[in-house]
Amino acid sequence: MISAPVLSETSVEGLHEPVSPTLERRLRRAVLDHTATEHRRSFLPLVHLGDPGGKEVAHAHRDDEPTDQWLRTDIIHSMRRRAGVPDPIVWLTRGGDLEIEDVDLRWLAAARQAFGEIGAPLTFVVVIRNAWLDPRSGAWRRWKRLRYRNA
Repeated sequence: MISAPVLSETSVEGLHEPVSPTLERRLRRAVLDHTATEHRRSFLPLVHLGDPGGKEVAHAHRDDEPTDQWLRTDIIHSMRRRAGVPDPIVWLTRGGDLEIEDVDLRWLAAARQAFGEIGAPLTFVVVIRNAWLDPRSGAWRRWKRLRYRNA
């Protein structure tokens, strides 16, 4: 595993070092599941909400479907109700690298709004084939070889 420190020491939101071992395992599982299940070079970004490796719901982001901030926020609220898990996290799986993209910011804003409306803490990361990134704080992890561990 390759890790990096948080980019901004003044950032208030997002993940900060040290990331708890429990959350670290959950985020690793989100990356691992994405790596194991998505083999195409080109695919739609998916917003996931729930518990990686457990109960989750997903929504495909299509650029040709008109959405706005409020509709995306409603989608996050609906996903949260359907997932029905305590302490859910939100992760966006997409292709590309760890540079922040517009789609990341759109769904982050919606998740921030939805979780803020109910007063719940938000864990939001972008997941690519071998890494995760918190676009709010800049915290990230990257693995060279990611494998399922024996329990």
